[in-house]
Amino acid sequence: MARKETSENPGRLKQIALTYKMTKKVDSKVGLVVAAVGIITFGVFLAIGLWIDHPILLGILGFVLAFLAMAIIFGRRAERAAFGQMEGQPGAAAAVLENVGRGWSVTPAVAMNRSQDVIHRAVGKAGIVLVAEGNPNRLRSMLAAEKKRMARIVADVPVHDVMVGDGEGEVPISKLRTKLLKLPRVLPGAQVTAVNDRLRALGDLMSNMPIPKGPMPKNVRMPKGR
Repeated sequence: MARKETSENPGRLKQIALTYKMTKKVDSKVGLVVAAVGIITFGVFLAIGLWIDHPILLGILGFVLAFLAMAIIFGRRAERAAFGQMEGQPGAAAAVLENVGRGWSVTPAVAMNRSQDVIHRAVGKAGIVLVAEGNPNRLRSMLAAEKKRMARIVADVPVHDVMVGDGEGEVPISKLRTKLLKLPRVLPGAQVTAVNDRLRALGDLMSNMPIPKGPMPKNVRMPKGR
């Protein structure tokens, strides 16, 4: 057990260091901000401890809370930096959907055209969510066609559509996960499983084509037929 824990710790530290380096490339002030949060948090609790004559107790509490605050701030800024790097890349929405969390089943690229406008599908207790990324003008007709297809297959399940982007009525990639999690949950778990089984039985556009995780390469060839 001791050897296992020793081998895991360097891996975690290396991952944190790598995440910090990647974040710093996009957010040059991340180190200063995280350090400032930790120092201020610790300083406030230590000052309170001195004021009420319990500097050791409040100092220890301040140290723990300062570490927690630093971890939260670093995580948020790292996430924001990652979204910033992904934004605008084909397939970025699929990478976000894969990390929405438990209870969601994601199928990337259920519809796509040669211009790499693409629609991904997520199924959860909120129903079916079609997430589109690409040119809004071309995607509207693709979304309409896919929603009609879903209505024929699972007429009793709500179908939501989300357009990823920074325009009016669109959802930024950084808020896509939050958007899905805020949708009202209307389906029981058993029905979610049944819907997934019905959709999988139909097959998908990309079922015979390996989809790499993360943003799609820009030189990928689109299958014919749409």
